Amino acid sequence: MNNTANKPAVASSTITRDLRELDVKTDNIYESIVVMAKRANQISNNVKEELHQKLSEFASSNDNLEEVFENREQIEISKHYEKMPKPSLVAVQEFLEDKIYYRNPNKE
Repeated sequence: MNNTANKPAVASSTITRDLRELDVKTDNIYESIVVMAKRANQISNNVKEELHQKLSEFASSNDNLEEVFENREQIEISKHYEKMPKPSLVAVQEFLEDKIYYRNPNKE
């Protein structure tokens, strides 16, 4: 049996969440949101850096307007990244599955 069959996929669009589910781990909904927001920023930065690296592989030094619109490799890569789940949705899923390490120095 495939291991990914039992794992819930990250939602591809916004879904309604029970807020009581989000504050169980931190006892504070605002702290939970900050943790998820910081993780979403990390994910976003990593994806953005990865995308720029892949796009730069196909960039030519003598781009003219016609070549920019006809660069199929860059278009396909961009479409792939557009279809990926949003970083905020990935961060929420990771938070709910206890895949994010976080600490609050004020509570220590």
